[in-house]
Amino acid sequence: MSLDHLVSLFDLHQMMLVVAGLFLINISLTGFEVILDLTTKKERRWKDTLANCAIFIAHQVIERTAIASLGFVALLPLYYLTPLSIPMTAWTWVLAILAADFTYYWMHRLEHEHRILWASHSVHHSSQDYNLTVGFRLSVIEGFYEWAFLIPMILLGFNPFQAIVGLILVAQYQHWIHTERVGKLGWLDEIFNTPSVHRVHHGSNAQYLDKNYGGILMIWDKLFGTFAREEDKVVYGLTRNIRSNNPVTITFVEFAHIWADLKKCRTFSDRMRIIFGGLSWRPAYFSDGEATPAKPKLQGSSTKQGQ
Repeated sequence: MSLDHLVSLFDLHQMMLVVAGLFLINISLTGFEVILDLTTKKERRWKDTLANCAIFIAHQVIERTAIASLGFVALLPLYYLTPLSIPMTAWTWVLAILAADFTYYWMHRLEHEHRILWASHSVHHSSQDYNLTVGFRLSVIEGFYEWAFLIPMILLGFNPFQAIVGLILVAQYQHWIHTERVGKLGWLDEIFNTPSVHRVHHGSNAQYLDKNYGGILMIWDKLFGTFAREEDKVVYGLTRNIRSNNPVTITFVEFAHIWADLKKCRTFSDRMRIIFGGLSWRPAYFSDGEATPAKPKLQGSSTKQGQ
């Protein structure tokens, strides 16, 4: 498939109508929930909601710049080098979404397990509310690296357009699950990522930490031992909340924590482990009083919302 044809797919392919349609549905659902909360006087941190909307607008602006093409351009050489090729048909779109969902599980899990990745993903978890605007609370940094998780799909023969759109569809599916307005859904909670399932993922309760990483399907969590059902009331946010509604602070606070710890490290290997290692690790010479909190939401060795 030529480069020109691949590029044109982002404007002309019918799947982009699906992407656009889901985007409009998600915007509409969010607006409806806001109106519903206003009319029913449901408790909500409105400054937090405004911060979520500001972060969303920044995210949209960045997606409409050259930065949005970074992943596509980076994946092209691998696409042209791999000997495998999967044609785009209705069935391979189903396969692509399934592969993207599996990819999302591991991307999401690693974002919860490695500090430099958590630094950006923690933005999504830092709200102490749980409503549809939280689905918009995504770090602008994630777009710089998340494309790399699509490399296995490209090597298997999916073209960059199909792989990227597959991951976008997995992310868009998850927007509606960021709500308390929908209760438990019985057997659906055992198969799909639902509001009940995802509330668990956003919980800072000890039994909920690092659970339910799946995007659409819960089969991956059940296979890899990270599935948990909603039982006790969920406490949202981080175990050590940032207590700020400033979008800049929300986006970069964990990077500041990493930088503070790097300045206290004595060796290069310790610095590398602070950046790329587990979230709770600190050198033994760090005193309890000096250590900067890492992932204010961590279970033992460790993920996420993706999104």
